[in-house]
Amino acid sequence: MSLNFSNDQQAVDGLANAYGRLKSEIAKVIIGQDDVVQAVLISLFANGHSLLVGVPGLAKTLLVSTISEALDLEFKRIQFTPDLMPSDITGAEILDESRSFKFNKGPLFSNIVLADEINRTPPKTQAALLEAMQERSVTIGGVRHVLPKPFFVLATQNPIEQEGTYPLPEAQLDRFMFNIPLDYPSYQEEIAVVKATTTSTKTQVNNVLTAEEIIGYQELVRKIPIADNVLEYAVSLASKTRPNTEMATEQVNNYIGWGAGPRASQYLVLGAKTHAAINGKYSPDIEDVQAIANYVLRHRIVRNYKAEAQGISEEDVIKGLF
Repeated sequence: MSLNFSNDQQAVDGLANAYGRLKSEIAKVIIGQDDVVQAVLISLFANGHSLLVGVPGLAKTLLVSTISEALDLEFKRIQFTPDLMPSDITGAEILDESRSFKFNKGPLFSNIVLADEINRTPPKTQAALLEAMQERSVTIGGVRHVLPKPFFVLATQNPIEQEGTYPLPEAQLDRFMFNIPLDYPSYQEEIAVVKATTTSTKTQVNNVLTAEEIIGYQELVRKIPIADNVLEYAVSLASKTRPNTEMATEQVNNYIGWGAGPRASQYLVLGAKTHAAINGKYSPDIEDVQAIANYVLRHRIVRNYKAEAQGISEEDVIKGLF
């Protein structure tokens, strides 16, 4: 998909400009949460999926629907429950009037899919979604059905309530490019939220980018050059998280049971390229890698009992890698 720019430098400037306009449109509805909005948009332009972790009421669903409006994309929300079946999200073959089988598409056939409370559904249904995330297609009755482009999954998870949940295994968590924590708004932000949401005023969100432009920018991100020392830094960050290996730090050996795999290195590079581009830079540096490292690594490292007993968080370990 080609963008209407004479060269790649102009295209990067176009991406930075589009990102600025997107943030302005989203800010009409979403108050605060600047880091969360930036992380979600970075993963979108890097063609990755994100997991939003936060307590109920932090506008996770509103954020996703607002982004889909600003991007002129089709948006579907799937509420994950214990009785949800794989066919409920992928679709199923049904008999039509002529007694022949016809594929009835499920809500997964959309540009942006919000998987609400993904840990509320059994692994069988989780796996159906995660297969689609990796392959960008679903196979029903031996026939492969390609999902629309761009395809972007935003899953949410409640970190508190663990009763009746099926936590995502590490191998499935690895499919998500970013794990984005949502925190409570500040006092002033909450006042602004309550003011904006308890009146009859409706905010109009304008379309900023089309699906074709997003695909073009996703392809552009992969073309952005990266210096060898920055790429090596990204790979070394992921390598340092692996306990009892050559590059592991003392803190990792003490507190981590399992480290990040090669997919982390790939996402660190793609995330750094996108972070550089939206900030008007033509090539990422080490600061760009560090800016997104927490989102990439926090769900890919597994703390051991010692870390939990001493209150050492994943973020504490990641900070020690820089």
